[in-house]
Amino acid sequence: MDLGAITKYSALHAKPNGLILQYGTAGFRTKAEHLDHVMFRMGLLAVLRSKQTKSTIGVMVTASHNPEEDNGVKLVDPLGEMLAPSWEEHATCLANAEEQDMQRVLIDISEKEAVNLQQDAFVVIGRDTSSEKLSQSVIDGVTVLGGQFHDYGLLTTPQLHYMVYCRNTGGRYGKATIEGYYQKLSKAFVELTKQASCSGDEYRSLKVDCANGIGALKLREMEHYFSQGLSVQLFNDGSKGKLNHLCGADFVKSHQKPPQGMEIKSNERCCSFDGDADRIVYYYHDADGHFHLIDGDKIATLISSFLKELLVEIGESLNIGVVQTAYANGSSTRYLEEVMKVPVYCTKTGVKHLHHKAQEFDIGVYFEANGHGTALFSTAVEMKIKQSAEQLEDKKRKAAKMLENIIDLFNQAAGDAISDMLVIEAILALKGLTVQQWDALYTDLPNRQLKVQVADRRVISTTDAERQAVTPPGLQEAINDLVKKYKLSRAFVRPSGTEDVVRVYAEADSQESADHLAHEVSLAVFQLAGGIGERPQPGF
Repeated sequence: MDLGAITKYSALHAKPNGLILQYGTAGFRTKAEHLDHVMFRMGLLAVLRSKQTKSTIGVMVTASHNPEEDNGVKLVDPLGEMLAPSWEEHATCLANAEEQDMQRVLIDISEKEAVNLQQDAFVVIGRDTSSEKLSQSVIDGVTVLGGQFHDYGLLTTPQLHYMVYCRNTGGRYGKATIEGYYQKLSKAFVELTKQASCSGDEYRSLKVDCANGIGALKLREMEHYFSQGLSVQLFNDGSKGKLNHLCGADFVKSHQKPPQGMEIKSNERCCSFDGDADRIVYYYHDADGHFHLIDGDKIATLISSFLKELLVEIGESLNIGVVQTAYANGSSTRYLEEVMKVPVYCTKTGVKHLHHKAQEFDIGVYFEANGHGTALFSTAVEMKIKQSAEQLEDKKRKAAKMLENIIDLFNQAAGDAISDMLVIEAILALKGLTVQQWDALYTDLPNRQLKVQVADRRVISTTDAERQAVTPPGLQEAINDLVKKYKLSRAFVRPSGTEDVVRVYAEADSQESADHLAHEVSLAVFQLAGGIGERPQPGF
């Protein structure tokens, strides 16, 4: 480790005074002008992680679902997964170190993790449409520590996860090129949709809001690969309009209305990506012009139900599970458990927690309500399905072949809006479902999300996948008493991961009841957890 060179280069990527950042579920996030030093240092950290794991590591520069002036960086572990928790701590420590402490922190990490500094290192880098300059800062960090790199340039975040996974599995998962990604997913999609019995194009046309992000660029490159199975119309493609501004999955989900820049006729099927194309939500207008959102819960329900039907058809009793967070609508959980007889598990908020839990099953389907998710298939299941597709009699073989294509269609390394879109479109075509019929599988319970400003969010601690408050004393008892007043109701509170606010979620049998319950819980939080500013007011 050439500490002199690192110090010299680090001075060119100086840390602003007093800036403290935390590596969270989505990596580092802040205004782009404050991130130069973080990018350089994550280049250094990626090299150390690569040396330790003897694997390719990924670095993604992305604003994700945030405003255009923001930016961020995520590190990708060897199997396309999010960074290991112990290395998240190293990332936070390194990003916040003062210049004079940089050498010591790098040596500490190397010693603590038993990094062989003589080991070769290889890092792959991708960026969305938000900043080329920040990518160069990552490259500076990689090269000063002697790491090799490949810069893929413009990619969606899930595409970089895919590249890392491919490189570390010797090509078994797919080719680590953008054409390899397009071909793998499109071939599986076209094979699947050939099996659909419905004719005409009523199921074959989709309007896609690309959040003025990277998804538009990549979907346009890819669409000719799958155009015989699906026609896509792109909106908010980045030609005008700002990244994630009044459009994109996060906007549609939180505002419960369509994005700007998209005209929707009644019962047209539409979807929105977020800026880096790792989230997707669907929606439509009914004949009366009412807006209907189909979020991650309904996506998980459609996918897991279809997978279960295929397993039953081929006679395989594999262990399938759906993983949700406390934000999943109660109706979705009831439908999966009681109607589909699919077991449901709840984890803490944050896609890394869902991903980890989903790996415990032969087939694990996970989606956050915001539309971030995928399905994971164990290696043993992949082998078993491939053998079934060759050995079973006709009808069963057809179902096994469908399952094989579904496995190929998912980007199992990460939640991927493009991959999820193709899976959903294939299932709707195969089952002959309209968007309204999909939406009608179950009716969401009305719900409300609020936030309460507090002096210190750390006074709130939770257990049971964030569904029960442990501290401050008396808060959970107060919530329990409030919930008893309403039908089909539940409520929970959790501290924000990034700011001093407490997030409140409530659902009940009517919107009025959900709103009242959320307000009353907010007051309890304000009184018992050190609320600051104006007391929560009713009315939304």
